Amino acid sequence: MKFGRYKKWIELFVKKVEANTSELNELDTAIGDGDHGSNMARGMAAVTDALSKKEPADLAELYKTVAFAMIQKVGGASGPLYGTAFLDMSKQAKETTDLAKLVQVGCDGLKRRGQSDVGMKTMIDVWQPVAESLKSDDFSKNVVEDALNATKDMVATKGRASYLEEKSKGHLDPGSQSSAYLFEALLEVLGE
Repeated sequence: MKFGRYKKWIELFVKKVEANTSELNELDTAIGDGDHGSNMARGMAAVTDALSKKEPADLAELYKTVAFAMIQKVGGASGPLYGTAFLDMSKQAKETTDLAKLVQVGCDGLKRRGQSDVGMKTMIDVWQPVAESLKSDDFSKNVVEDALNATKDMVATKGRASYLEEKSKGHLDPGSQSSAYLFEALLEVLGE
């Protein structure tokens, strides 16, 4: 994938989050603080601002710019988590532009930072299936949708939602939904 398309991926992600801020807040109201959408929208504005000030020279710089904007502007756990994923991807991008490897490295960063794994009702539940589908070359809208929808029946064991225990069941994970927007944006770019 050419560098311009990686940048377009981030720009589409920004648009998707901005267009669905209230939906993300609604999902988060059910099992969290109700501010995931607002926090993410603040991060997306920071990403747009940072990218407009300085054109990244390469993929590593693009991901690093995204990481720092997210870390500085997104409240709650999402800022550090997305920031870690993109920062780790930035380091990996100095060696490869292989999407499967980059997304897996980002996912591993999420696991490390959040001390969590698949099945805990977190964004990892979307990132890991996407990474695996990229490796096996069967990445599709169904992969993203199935991964997201699977979080509905999970009981949260990490983050604010874990306080609700069994009551967290029956709700989509907000971080998984924002991650789904990230990968839906990627699908659009790959489909062009």
